[in-house]
Amino acid sequence: MMRKFSGERLLVATHNQGKLEEIAKLLEPFGISVLSVGELGLPEPAETEASFVGNARIKAHAAVQATGLPALADDSGITIDALAGAPGVYTADWAETPDGRDFVMAMTRTWAELESVHAAQPRTAQFRCTLVLAWPDGHDEVFEGVMTGRIIWPMRGDQGHGYDPIFQPDGFDVTFGEMDRWQKNQISHRADAFRKLIEGCFT
Repeated sequence: MMRKFSGERLLVATHNQGKLEEIAKLLEPFGISVLSVGELGLPEPAETEASFVGNARIKAHAAVQATGLPALADDSGITIDALAGAPGVYTADWAETPDGRDFVMAMTRTWAELESVHAAQPRTAQFRCTLVLAWPDGHDEVFEGVMTGRIIWPMRGDQGHGYDPIFQPDGFDVTFGEMDRWQKNQISHRADAFRKLIEGCFT
């Protein structure tokens, strides 16, 4: 039986203010106030697992141990079938440079790797989001959201972030990079995961 959330405060394991605001809005109808590990000045733990669920668990349980509050963490990325699921948990790492993240570089590398293995069309891929809600007694619940699509080239659109300009979701003729943010937020992998979380633990 899935555990229901019964507290009034939830810690979100993120240093991203935009993500915190998005989650606060989703949980507003349930009278839950949210705060982030960033606001509390807590460090980001090392993400040492080879799976999204493993890394989300590290972040959620580290936040719980530091504060004694229940905590929500997410880990997300893109998996590409012809690259055996890469970049996967290394989605952000592919964009790392000494001067910060460069996603144009990451997208260019992605296409180059697909070309080097002569990947067949359509070059199918999935955006994935894994949420872990953890309690102080060590219990956690896991929710996974997926958006299926394909990798296209050249890049299209300047909306969104990350790999959005090369990802065309199934059923659409535009990339996430060309899609209105509001529309993308309704159909995305994160929206899918949050729907499951809210049904499972908050309603």
